[in-house]
Amino acid sequence: MKRVLEELASALGLYLIGDGHAEVKRVASVQSAQAGDLVFAEDARNFPQALASNATAVIAGEFAANKSHAKPVLIAVQPRLAFARAAVWLCRNQRPATGIHPSAVVHPAAKLAKNVNVEERAVIGAGVQIAEGTTIGSGCVIGSEVTIGKDCRLYPNVTVYPGVSLGERVVVHAGAVLGSDGFGYVRDSKTGHYEKFPQMGRLEIEADVEIGANATVDRGALDITRIRRGSKIDNLVHVGHNVDVGEDVVIAAQTGVSGSSIIENGVIVGGQVGIADHVRIEQGAILGAQSGIPSRKIIRGKGIVFWGTPARPIKQYLKELAILARLAKRDAE
Repeated sequence: MKRVLEELASALGLYLIGDGHAEVKRVASVQSAQAGDLVFAEDARNFPQALASNATAVIAGEFAANKSHAKPVLIAVQPRLAFARAAVWLCRNQRPATGIHPSAVVHPAAKLAKNVNVEERAVIGAGVQIAEGTTIGSGCVIGSEVTIGKDCRLYPNVTVYPGVSLGERVVVHAGAVLGSDGFGYVRDSKTGHYEKFPQMGRLEIEADVEIGANATVDRGALDITRIRRGSKIDNLVHVGHNVDVGEDVVIAAQTGVSGSSIIENGVIVGGQVGIADHVRIEQGAILGAQSGIPSRKIIRGKGIVFWGTPARPIKQYLKELAILARLAKRDAE
């Protein structure tokens, strides 16, 4: 659906230079842009290329203000962020499919609001509550007593175990498993055998969370595993039982978070990070790729990058590497 630029500018709070009646219908890269597309330039160096593209309009920074241009320009303090918001805004104007596919199995005791879309071969259990505007993808299995908020999107083959709660606008990509049992066992010291510790807690996922493909998030053992508002979890991440992930946390692919760990608001976790049990990562810390955090360790330092195993501030880590390199060189001589 095409929308005029002045409407887009008003919706996103952007300053418009040029023809407000020009129409855009999608976003694109500068290289692939065609008529009707919207592109962005994050800095003045890339702005001429964006202007010369086939796009109808450009989102640019304040460097492009107070000038006339060959095509309409939307001025934003953060062009990349404005571009992302524009993409979402344009997509919202596309009406999603609604209804229950004939091959889906929906328990009579499930409650589905209006404008819910249930695709092929999905299974929805007893007592499930799904709010309006949500889509359940092909082959998804939604266990009993699950609650799913407004405007969520579950892609194909997502499994949600009984009793899990999802807030509004949650996105879960294909193959993810939410609410499975945690890895909790008790060893019999006499026989050496392991017996399962109860895994009967809950999993609560708050609004605006996105969970990547084939990620797994365990329910609490006796209490709650919680993913708080706005956090983003990449593909192939594992979150163990009783973990508390704060708001606006970003966790990259192949990271493992062991049970009862706490990741506070605004933490950034790189790929393949290993976080042991009962760890606390305090607000705003940054864990570099392949870092290792031992059990019960506290990582403290907003904006500080930690790296290595065991993880320590990157300046310290690099200094240690330099010392080792000098020692190795001396021994070789």
